[in-house]
Amino acid sequence: MSVTAKICGLSTPETVQAALAGGATHLGFLFFDKSPRNIDPETAARLTPPARARNAKIVAVTVDPDDAFLERLVETLRPDFIQLHGKETPARARQVALRTGAGVIKVLSVAGPHDIDAARAYETVVDHLMFDAKPPSDHPLPGGAGARFDWTLLSGRRFERPWFLAGGLDPWNVSEAVRLSGAPMVDVSSGVERGPGLKDPALITAFLDAVRRA
Repeated sequence: MSVTAKICGLSTPETVQAALAGGATHLGFLFFDKSPRNIDPETAARLTPPARARNAKIVAVTVDPDDAFLERLVETLRPDFIQLHGKETPARARQVALRTGAGVIKVLSVAGPHDIDAARAYETVVDHLMFDAKPPSDHPLPGGAGARFDWTLLSGRRFERPWFLAGGLDPWNVSEAVRLSGAPMVDVSSGVERGPGLKDPALITAFLDAVRRA
C-alpha cells in the first residue's frame, strides 16, 4: 500500500519546500485565529506557487467558516480543498462544496467507535474524511493538540471516500499508526514542530521518510 501525506499548518517558504521535497501530496494552511498556526489567505497564496508547480494539493483548513470567508479564500487562495474542522453538518459541508467549487475534507473527532460511525452521514457530500483525536476538554482548539486515539478502531473499516488518519502522529509512530489503522493517507501538524506553530523542516523530512517506509 502506498501511503500519502498531508503536512498541515505550514507558514514559511522553508517548511513548504521541505514538505514538497519529501513528497507530501497535500499542503495545509490554517485559518483560525485561536491557533498558533493561523495565517491569512494572502500569506498562504504567496506560499503556494511551488506546490502548484508540483501538483501538490492546496488545503484551506477552517473551523465553521462563514460564507464571506469562504469567498475570500476562493478569490485569494483558490484552494483545491476546504477542510472543515468544526461542527459543520452534512448539509453545511454540501453547501461549502457548492459555494466554493473546491473539494471538501470533513474532520471527525474520535474518542470511540461511535465517532467513526458518524462518518456515514458525510460520505455522500464530501471528497475525503479525516479521523482526528478528540482534544482534551480544556483544549481551546479542535485539533493540533498532539492527542491520539486508538488507531485499531479503524482497522478493517471501509468507507466510500478516501480518508486521512490524524492526531498525535510524528516521525516515530506514523509507521505503527498506518499498520494498526490501515490508513491510506496521514496528516500531521504538531508532530513536526519544535514549538507551537513552529514547523521544523528536519522533522517534516523525517516524517515523510517514515511515511514512505510505512
